[in-house]
Amino acid sequence: MKYADIVVPETPATRAALEVATAYCSPALLNHSVRAYLWAAAYAAMNDIAFDAELLYVSSMLHDLGLVREFDSHTVPFEEAGGHLAWVFCAAAGWPVERRVRASEVIVRHMWDEVDVEKDPEGHLLELSTGLDISGRGPEAFPEELRTEILERHPRLGIAGEFVACFEDQARRKPTSLAGRFVHTGFAARVAANVLDR
Repeated sequence: MKYADIVVPETPATRAALEVATAYCSPALLNHSVRAYLWAAAYAAMNDIAFDAELLYVSSMLHDLGLVREFDSHTVPFEEAGGHLAWVFCAAAGWPVERRVRASEVIVRHMWDEVDVEKDPEGHLLELSTGLDISGRGPEAFPEELRTEILERHPRLGIAGEFVACFEDQARRKPTSLAGRFVHTGFAARVAANVLDR
């Protein structure tokens, strides 16, 4: 599996999702969102997992927008805020209600410990890819050459420190959220040990 083998969908919705992420994310968070899709699509290809590439790409681009100041919610966890934002974005993109709901579900579930690949392949793939990119889970599932190429094309740019700060802020304001639980169970140490930053 090489970088050139990863299929990136080209549709009006995917172009718009990238435009939104570029406008609102920091450079580090934007690259994380791009890598989230690339890890997920590569893993799916290597493991024969059928998935909706447009749905996964849009969800990947929007999945952390609940962390940025403009879309931060003081009442719901960031992944739920991101899910609501995705529903609105997908409505504007002309997606039917069922597909809007799916984008919202994929984004909310990326914070779960595990998502059943049979029931929700896109949610499973985004949960897996973000776990790799932020906490360093499962790097052995990806060839070293592919990891190197993805990181060279979309560098990390200090995402570890930025993400820990975001989660610590979420934990202070929303202590019962999943981000709060992560912070109180050693999130910073897991992020610091991520092999992708070595």
